[in-house]
Amino acid sequence: MRREGGWIKQICMIENIKYKKSYNFAFIDESTKKEVRRKLLKAVAIPGYQVPYSSPEMPIARGWGTGGLHITLALIGRNDVFKIIDQGSDASVNACNLREFVQAMTDCKVTYDTTEATLIQTRHRITEEELREDQLFVFQVPQPEPLRGVERYEYRTRQMHGEADYAKMWVSLYESFVRHGDIMLGAGYPVKVNGRYIMAPSPIPRWDIPNLHQAKTLYLFGAGREKRLYAVPPHTSVEPLEFEDVKFNIEKFNGASCSKTGYRRAFLDELFLDDGSRTFVINDSNFLDKMEQGEPVNQFTNPYLQQLV
Repeated sequence: MRREGGWIKQICMIENIKYKKSYNFAFIDESTKKEVRRKLLKAVAIPGYQVPYSSPEMPIARGWGTGGLHITLALIGRNDVFKIIDQGSDASVNACNLREFVQAMTDCKVTYDTTEATLIQTRHRITEEELREDQLFVFQVPQPEPLRGVERYEYRTRQMHGEADYAKMWVSLYESFVRHGDIMLGAGYPVKVNGRYIMAPSPIPRWDIPNLHQAKTLYLFGAGREKRLYAVPPHTSVEPLEFEDVKFNIEKFNGASCSKTGYRRAFLDELFLDDGSRTFVINDSNFLDKMEQGEPVNQFTNPYLQQLV
């Protein structure tokens, strides 16, 4: 009995030591970080190609940003300045929770300012302000496979990517135009990267698609639930799928402008007021704050945005 009691006491001491031990820097263990970095290097080397990875467990449910969080925690350093946005907002529930978690696990500085950040994680938007060469931009991706809507089996989509056989995707776009008079795809419009792979650019609106093309910033995409990583390196061609006579277009908002600033050349949120009327405000909360305060901003420019002038 004494021996058994001694073993029980020893096991309890080991368990107490185990759970009192502090977390590793950025939560994820170093070997898993190395694996994520290696897979990201492959993704950068083959733009648009989906690289499988381990997708370790996190203290949040899959589907709530684990893929983007894996990339962020694998790359962030103590001197980085971290920013996270959710649908353009810095103050949404998803953004606030993940910001607090990253700060608690790394003790790095966090910010709302796009220009101040060195690493930006996003859910379904690209910032209105143009990104620099020294910044990393990480996307949370719910569904990385652009062919899922036309092919249900994973082994077939892998084969189609390998053979660059995208006929079903083109037929799907054609059928959409025939039925509705336009290509009825909004968020997550498919793009061709570097003239080779068709890629799902996360559910970002059409407005943001042109800002992927020949950008200065490294774009990284993480889908934790589907266990896939992919990337768009700087100065890489990213072209939305379109026909010769049916061109890709961004949202135009029917000439509406921001009710707070009067600005038209930004992605707008439509809000319904208590009296049933509607109004529009700039979606990017940090961009809106700077416009209201009269601060200088360096917005993305592209041919589609120029058409709105």
